[in-house]
Amino acid sequence: MDLQLTGKRAVVTGGSKGIGKACALLLAREGCDVALVSRTQADLDAAASEIAAATGRTIVGVACDTGDDESVRGMMRAVVARLGGVDILVNAAAKPGGQQPPPRLAEITDEAFNDDMNVKVLGYLRCAREAAPHMASNGWGRIINISGLAARQTGSIIGSMRNVAVAALTKNLADELGPLGINVTVVHPGLTRTEATAGVIARRSAAQGVSAAIIERQMAEGNTVRRLIDASDIAAVVAFLASPLSVALNGDAIAAGGGAPRSIHY
Repeated sequence: MDLQLTGKRAVVTGGSKGIGKACALLLAREGCDVALVSRTQADLDAAASEIAAATGRTIVGVACDTGDDESVRGMMRAVVARLGGVDILVNAAAKPGGQQPPPRLAEITDEAFNDDMNVKVLGYLRCAREAAPHMASNGWGRIINISGLAARQTGSIIGSMRNVAVAALTKNLADELGPLGINVTVVHPGLTRTEATAGVIARRSAAQGVSAAIIERQMAEGNTVRRLIDASDIAAVVAFLASPLSVALNGDAIAAGGGAPRSIHY
């Protein structure tokens, strides 16, 4: 299937590692030029060189703190100057979840809550706010927000709240921007294999005194396909949502966790 992405210009926040990097790689393979965004320039340069070598596309790294208004404004100006415009925004810059037990009520501080929400929720809003005018001027665009299945589950107070907020942001933006040719969707990954997963498995293996293979099998039992979903699997969903072929989806939430058991969402 031709996703009709050749020549599109994409911005991927959180693009130097994890799901963001996987999304950037696949978008580049589908013909996009991509701006990778994260806080650390050295990580960006390494990821940009790797993806450019693998795809032959123009890949640039722009350092930015999405928790800061002026940093986001400067980032978007730099992206437009280097790529010539913005057609696609993938918001994936957030504090990773699932690597440590989430804090209980008594352990949650104002600082931890505010920092998490500022980066993931307000950070996504800031990037959308700066990207949308460029998309609207061309009459076409795609914004894909990476959230998480904590939006549909208990167990992490801050995790659930930030992900529900991202879903609410998505639908509001979709209703406002849809008439301008800009579709906005949200993807809810579950437990996903990234560069950090090997360390998580090793720590659990040592703590429980069992093999890494057993730990991985336990982790995979949380979904109905019975294997760990990989960052590249999430990227495949995102690439379709970034495509002109996804026009029928706007404001919608796509669960991408390998099938959460028992719950019905309609």
